[in-house]
Amino acid sequence: MKSAFLLMIKEHMYSRRYAKRTIESYLFWIASFIRFSGMRHPNNMSDLEVEHFLSHLVNQQNVAAGTQVQALNALSFLYKEIIQRPLSLKLNFVKSKRPPKLPVVLSIEEVTQFFQTCCAKHHLSCSLLYGSGLRITEVLRLRVKDIDLNYKCIRVWDAKGGKNRIVTLAQELTPALLAQINTVESCLALDLNNPDFSGVWMPHRLRIKYQSQTKRLGWQYLFPSHKLSQDPETKLIRRHHIDEKQLQRAVTKAAYQAGIKKHVTPHTLRHSFATHLLQNGADIRTVQAQLGHSDVRTTQIYTHIYPINLEMLDFSKILHAFRQGIDCR
Repeated sequence: MKSAFLLMIKEHMYSRRYAKRTIESYLFWIASFIRFSGMRHPNNMSDLEVEHFLSHLVNQQNVAAGTQVQALNALSFLYKEIIQRPLSLKLNFVKSKRPPKLPVVLSIEEVTQFFQTCCAKHHLSCSLLYGSGLRITEVLRLRVKDIDLNYKCIRVWDAKGGKNRIVTLAQELTPALLAQINTVESCLALDLNNPDFSGVWMPHRLRIKYQSQTKRLGWQYLFPSHKLSQDPETKLIRRHHIDEKQLQRAVTKAAYQAGIKKHVTPHTLRHSFATHLLQNGADIRTVQAQLGHSDVRTTQIYTHIYPINLEMLDFSKILHAFRQGIDCR
């Protein structure tokens, strides 16, 4: 990133303790807005240019509603926090009406095939994606202390929307988790011999409150990176968790080798977990709590994924209902 303006925004967001993913997203949309506007400085633009950009995203790029909202949030932050000239609350732009996609779900047989070809290095992390219904970032941000083998559960902190929750842990994963924790412990022992090592990254005030814990096993990431790196916020040397692209590539490769024709991503395993729970009679509220959804309507989309048993349908009744112009009950 060579732009002094964008670097200033990045430093400002780090000082306000924005999440790294949020910073990257906002910088992307701010840079896209500037390029779309002919490299004009945002201070020389206002509501009209923002409206044109947001409409362009829909009319020319056909982005989904969530993507457009993300871009709007980034520009709202820019003008409120950086330019200090907030955008109007009555912006007039074309809003995306592209319907959301239905989640891709693997069958039980496909899940079995997937794990048969999944590499040993990422087998445990993929097992947590499916076995506990975690998001990819939730898996990568797990720390040793979050695994409770006694109560067979995982504590997920500061997940999407800043929410915390407890999810179930498959008992079959206990040996693999113990082995992984031993690996983390060995890695920490090596780091402690490095004079430049400043301990693991701690969020917000915890880095002050629990300063002595940064080099303790419990706070280390469950899936640590293979090398030390510089913390972009503090410039200290730490060991972060593995990059999510590693896990994404591992999932794609395993699905390909398993001969699965569907488009499989780490989130597909989470979708499959939720669908299989519902297929096996789990209460939708239980699934909602497990997934961490704020609204049960988000969870209800999984009730529409698996097909209806066609043998139970009376097509003559359905055809008659359509002819009469009434709903089939």
